Amino acid sequence: MYYDLLPKLKNAEAAGKEVILTPFSKMDFSVCKILIDGGYLKDAKEKSLGRKKFIEIRLFDRGKRAFNGIKIISKPRRHLYFQYADLKAVKSGYGLGVISTSKGVMSQKEAKKRKVGGEYLFQVW
Repeated sequence: MYYDLLPKLKNAEAAGKEVILTPFSKMDFSVCKILIDGGYLKDAKEKSLGRKKFIEIRLFDRGKRAFNGIKIISKPRRHLYFQYADLKAVKSGYGLGVISTSKGVMSQKEAKKRKVGGEYLFQVW
């Protein structure tokens, strides 16, 4: 799930890795796509090794640091839901919020534009 993927990404970036493999899930893959659109990741592809599926995630080069902070809002024991009118900008517009809606996982800006609310997953800046 996304709450396991985010620390992996931040730690891999801090260690200077350029590529990481993580087990495949549709939720993680859609979160990676949103992070790519937000400029936090370079690329993510689905890979198969035998019967197992993985996500191959490419981080930016060692000189560029993309993740300054991560805040997980909804956790397995506590799910927080927001209406679209209650969604505020993350770090004065310099961050990215990710929401799981009835129309799929999307960024906070896109959810506000489409006027849909949902479960607020996490924030990245």
